[in-house]
Amino acid sequence: MGLFKRVRESKFSLMMQRVFGKRHAKIGIYGPPNVGKTTLANRILRDWTGDIMGSVSEIPHETRRAKCVTNIKINNGGSSLNMDLVDTPGIATKVDYKEFMNLYGLGKDESRTRAKEATEGVIEAIKWLDDIDGVVLVMDATQDPFTQVNVTIIGNLEARNLPVLIAANKIDAENASPATLKSAFPQHPVIPISALTGYNTENLYSTMIKEFSKKHKKRGSR
Repeated sequence: MGLFKRVRESKFSLMMQRVFGKRHAKIGIYGPPNVGKTTLANRILRDWTGDIMGSVSEIPHETRRAKCVTNIKINNGGSSLNMDLVDTPGIATKVDYKEFMNLYGLGKDESRTRAKEATEGVIEAIKWLDDIDGVVLVMDATQDPFTQVNVTIIGNLEARNLPVLIAANKIDAENASPATLKSAFPQHPVIPISALTGYNTENLYSTMIKEFSKKHKKRGSR
């Protein structure tokens, strides 16, 4: 009887969490390689927990396995969002080990290993979408937004009906153009930020609370 009672209590608890939106939202940080995903994850964790997510590098695909930190609470005025944060490997349509050799001076064996792990990381990042409630999609505000990778990611997220917030990163760069990103993807909120310096992250947090709290409750009924 004790087992059945616990099962009933667990189902009731889950139902109440879904109805009232108390369950943690699982938020994924997605985007192409080297747009600042881990830098942003580190910024969020430093601001709210004092911790960091992982190391960063100028060499693409530094993050090759997804990392998740649980039980993060961000606040803005009287509103808050309880979330688990997932930093995912960079999404790429092609990973060529020769680029690591020719562009970044890595050895052949290291380049092959990095390319293999990066490819596996792309697959893992896509699989994580089955368990994600909302996405902070990081884009480089200095680059052309209409890349195959960006369009593919946006299409995948929209097909899954996931709420998307675009972080237009590297706004501190001289040639940054967040307006180009806004015009390219007007269907989603676009917040200009610098994950490196922390510029405008308060606006990012308030938008995360607004978008993911509201839409997470709707998705909670699935």
